[in-house]
Amino acid sequence: MTKFSKHQLSGLYIVTPDWDDTARLVEVTEQALLGGANIVQYRHKTASPELRKTQALALQELCRRFNKPFIVNDHLQLCLDIDADGLHVGGTDMSVTDARIKLGADKILGASCYGDLELARTATKGGASYIAFGGFYPSRIKKYAVTTPTSIVAEAVKEFDLPNVVIGGMTLENCQPLITQGADMVAVISSVYMAEQPQQAARALTELFVASKV
Repeated sequence: MTKFSKHQLSGLYIVTPDWDDTARLVEVTEQALLGGANIVQYRHKTASPELRKTQALALQELCRRFNKPFIVNDHLQLCLDIDADGLHVGGTDMSVTDARIKLGADKILGASCYGDLELARTATKGGASYIAFGGFYPSRIKKYAVTTPTSIVAEAVKEFDLPNVVIGGMTLENCQPLITQGADMVAVISSVYMAEQPQQAARALTELFVASKV
């Protein structure tokens, strides 16, 4: 799996908001990386293809400076065109199996499994590098039809030998129980990108993982 091992798929996983201002997007992402963010996913649901490519290239250059994985949400061709480190697919996107075939063996491939262990089983068999669960809590950014029970994290840890990530309304206060249950990564958007001090916000979230290993 690329130059990043599965053991490096851990900690704070930041997902970008739908910002058209590329300079601001890069600036706040850099602050988050300085604060300890470990993985960056580029997600912009309303961008034009031109803007999407411009922003993805800028963020990828930033991630390479920090030697952190850069993952593209949904857009397989963009991932291939810029040689990003990986792709994340949702439940309504292409299948994990098809994505893995098109990406090849060396790219990171993440799969949204919501609150469904059967989706996680399918993703694992299809060649996913990590599995994502949620949303767990009300989100300022994404709307989820159902709330995922927190107990799914402990169940997933027992069943799957893959890193897992939790998403959906994650804050400094409410993600701690999920880390305690075994969440390898916590994915956030607003808790970092909408914070008054993104670097400090990222550092506080990162320290939860450090504390969990003590």
